[in-house]
Amino acid sequence: MNDPILLNQLSPGQKGIVSQITTDGSIRRRILDLGIIDGTEIELLYKNPAGNPIAYLIRGAVIALRSDVTEHIQVLTL
Repeated sequence: MNDPILLNQLSPGQKGIVSQITTDGSIRRRILDLGIIDGTEIELLYKNPAGNPIAYLIRGAVIALRSDVTEHIQVLTL
């Protein structure tokens, strides 16, 4: 199996499976409230040329996340 990478390191069109959330507190709560838990499949749809935000397909919904949130989410690439 491949090594986990940070969610914001995916390339457009690439998918990953959440393997770990590496934070606690309010950022962790926000991540969990969005339905991002271990085993969730996420696809990077669009990266803003300026860097933030990045659009992801998560559980059938398009969600824009900033890098300061995605740096706490590790994924295994598919």
